[in-house]
Amino acid sequence: MTTPTLAALIDLAQQQDPSTKVDTNNLRSWILDNVIPLLLLVVALLLLWLGGGKGDNAGVMRRLGGVIVALGIIGLAVTNAGEGIGRWLAGLFTG
Repeated sequence: MTTPTLAALIDLAQQQDPSTKVDTNNLRSWILDNVIPLLLLVVALLLLWLGGGKGDNAGVMRRLGGVIVALGIIGLAVTNAGEGIGRWLAGLFTG
């Protein structure tokens, strides 16, 4: 059972030019260029404010280790290097 609105959307989708490519490259670039640096700045300020003012340098370094691990995961996600690293790890065990 299709409603008139759904039928109109289906007709509109079928009329689109097939060469029109829909992707998320612009959104991905915007996030990498704007959101990630802003989050890093916020994390750095929080680390300095929470631990640096109290003299808890060890606590700051512990939290910084977590931030570095998170950055590594983000780096794997945005560079698509995960597949190559997975193949390398599997090659260690399979030969």
